[in-house]
Amino acid sequence: MTRRDDRAWCIPTALPQEVLAFGGDLQDALGVGAAGKLGVLDLELAPRGGSTRLVRQYQRSPLYVYRPIYLDPVRPDMAFVFLQQQGDGFVQGDRYRMDVDCAPGSAVHLTTQAATKVFRAQDNFATQLVNLRVGAAGVLEYLPDPVIPFRGSRLYQRTCLTVADDATVILGDILLPGRVARGEAHVYDVYWADTEVRAEDGSLIFADTLRLRPGDIDDPNSPGVLGEYDVLASLYVICARTPPAELVAVLRETLAGVPEILAGVTELPAGRGAAVRVLGHTSKVVQAAIHTVWNRARIEVLGAPAPDLRKG
Repeated sequence: MTRRDDRAWCIPTALPQEVLAFGGDLQDALGVGAAGKLGVLDLELAPRGGSTRLVRQYQRSPLYVYRPIYLDPVRPDMAFVFLQQQGDGFVQGDRYRMDVDCAPGSAVHLTTQAATKVFRAQDNFATQLVNLRVGAAGVLEYLPDPVIPFRGSRLYQRTCLTVADDATVILGDILLPGRVARGEAHVYDVYWADTEVRAEDGSLIFADTLRLRPGDIDDPNSPGVLGEYDVLASLYVICARTPPAELVAVLRETLAGVPEILAGVTELPAGRGAAVRVLGHTSKVVQAAIHTVWNRARIEVLGAPAPDLRKG
């Protein structure tokens, strides 16, 4: 594979101006684009011999993956890829990018090895850009572990998905309030996450933005944002084969039996599936709720329950 010019995007400009405003010069720290600050992961997965295999891989530390494993007895063709990061988490000046291309007919589950920590940033910010593509009749699940933003941290994430009309995708994310055991709850500087889903012709299916700035207009403790809750999770089930009204009804019924959460389910535009939001007071409660609704969504759109991911 031809190696990309990594440094071409090590100081991205196509970012919100409010995020770029945090981009001061780093003092007494490695600069943007230095070794260990610029993580690259470029993967292609495709069907080979009855299962999905990793057919192209380029990685630049601190991002890396090991070979796929196969955990689902109902979908033995599905490749489970654990995204890993050297070091403890994001620090200021980190610029990460992941490009994952799932060829037609492939079945892939992407997740992380552990929760993502975001450390304090005094002079700059961290970014993670994730580009996903799923071909015809393909299946992708992208369900990373929760993000934990520490006091004074600044993170911008952008997830862009391009999906074929007959592909099935389940995307999810969970945001924790911080290191609660240390008395930190939403004391980061900024957490900004953009999610964008497009058809193969480039037309926009939907976009979703989460922007949280404690103490500002987007204060997470505001009644119109998180209110009394501390943990937020989202799940997007993108599947044109299942009538969206039926999918919404099933997922609402599933969440109605989950205690200690506030949840909502709605149809995605263009009849492409359903979106789920879950709020809760603790990580344990919200993660359990997301696992429950993921399991039910999986049964509905893939005909297979959620497998044991063998973490921890």
